[in-house]
Amino acid sequence: MSVLDRVRRTIRQHDLARRDTHVVVAVSGGSDSVALAHLVAELDAAGELGAVGLAHFNHQLRAAADADERFCVSIARSLGWPILTDREDVAARARRERRSTENAARRARHEFFARAQSHFNADVVAVGHTRDDQAETFLLRLVRGAGPRGLAAMHPRNGPIIRPLLACRRGELRAYLDRQQIAYVEDETNRDVSIPRNRVRAELLPLLQERFNPGIVDVLADEAAVAREIWEWIETAADRLSAQALPIGSTGAEDGARLWQLEIAALTAAPMALRRLVVWRAMIEAAGGRSVSFDHVEAALRLIAEEGDKAIDAPGQRVQRVGARLVLRGRPAGFVGRWTENQENPENPENRANLFRYPLSIPGEVQLPEAGCVVSAEIGVGAGTTASGATPSSPQAAALAVVRSDLLKGPLAVRNRRPGDRFRPIGLRGRKKLQDFFVDRKVARQERDRIPLVVDEADRIVWVAGYAIDDTFRVTDPAQTVLILRLRQV
Repeated sequence: MSVLDRVRRTIRQHDLARRDTHVVVAVSGGSDSVALAHLVAELDAAGELGAVGLAHFNHQLRAAADADERFCVSIARSLGWPILTDREDVAARARRERRSTENAARRARHEFFARAQSHFNADVVAVGHTRDDQAETFLLRLVRGAGPRGLAAMHPRNGPIIRPLLACRRGELRAYLDRQQIAYVEDETNRDVSIPRNRVRAELLPLLQERFNPGIVDVLADEAAVAREIWEWIETAADRLSAQALPIGSTGAEDGARLWQLEIAALTAAPMALRRLVVWRAMIEAAGGRSVSFDHVEAALRLIAEEGDKAIDAPGQRVQRVGARLVLRGRPAGFVGRWTENQENPENPENRANLFRYPLSIPGEVQLPEAGCVVSAEIGVGAGTTASGATPSSPQAAALAVVRSDLLKGPLAVRNRRPGDRFRPIGLRGRKKLQDFFVDRKVARQERDRIPLVVDEADRIVWVAGYAIDDTFRVTDPAQTVLILRLRQV
């Protein structure tokens, strides 16, 4: 089957475009997007869709970025199409918003896609993700930890974004371009293996192909398709369960907070996978944009299983079992700063915890008056670094941690403990409750709420300051880019 026929079949199978669909093609100048532009041009000429133009976003991250922009303008000229270009200093945005460069680039790019769709009055924006990209995304999410939703990877359609090339291999597209002598540019950053996706592409996939399965790309892409079907089914089932478990839905409290009430009987009658998804959805809505992790949902599910009216604190909310209902109480409108002093930490009821959470810039430092210390962060290099997070032999070692920066998700924060906190100390196979870790280390009960925890955007514990890092972030290669964290008493 030709590449064009493969694209045509994908479009029809997933109803990505029809004769009257106006399509704008996003181009970077690389082989995949250039091939997409010419394939869409062929489908346009055949009357199978309506191409309305090209869109190119300059991230200003590479020395060749301006040359790539000019190259994309030449592509539009050769096709006889209009082109919309735009640019942004993505690195500056990442620093300003305290995001990773990858995350900031994705947000800026999708904002541009929305502008391009409006500019061209288009129905959809076509992007050049391939079957290889799908396999890489599946592996990335697998190693980071994901369920069916994450392993579904990239969908053929995500709102106005369509991916007509998901059935095509990268090599097939390059062969298509070579046969027609169509030029494209090479992105030199694709060789930078400090970027997780590039490391998967350059190291992990070739190893799997050589040592385990030569057809691993197709296997992983097919697994993503199966996960997507499972996720679509479970979402539909969760919608039905939500209708039973949320007879009242969200309401307002007297202090302006929002409440979500879930009927425990309906939840416990459902399979665990559905129960977990419905609780996770409610917690995400109550979190007000904060990340809700697996452990947060697990702590909420334990409230359902246990007798008695108990409560936990989770990102942006308090979750409490009240009789036959699980009640999620979001923070009141306009709430800033810490939780009030009269809110107890259920894991330390004798100490009314003065809960805190502060953003930590990179580079930068944050003062913690509640703990009487300062935590700082700076980028470094792995070579020669010895701090591993194991039990320190001196106070100076305890005040330093060196972690992998490439595995961190989003901006960092420093907070004290929350119910259900878990992490994986170096040398331990499984995850350990932070409460148990403190007990093992003989940390005094009254001191536990003063110990700073450095966490990422997903609220994963990176460093229990002065004690241990999570094994996930352990430096394993001297060439790795690292983050140096320090604790200083004041």
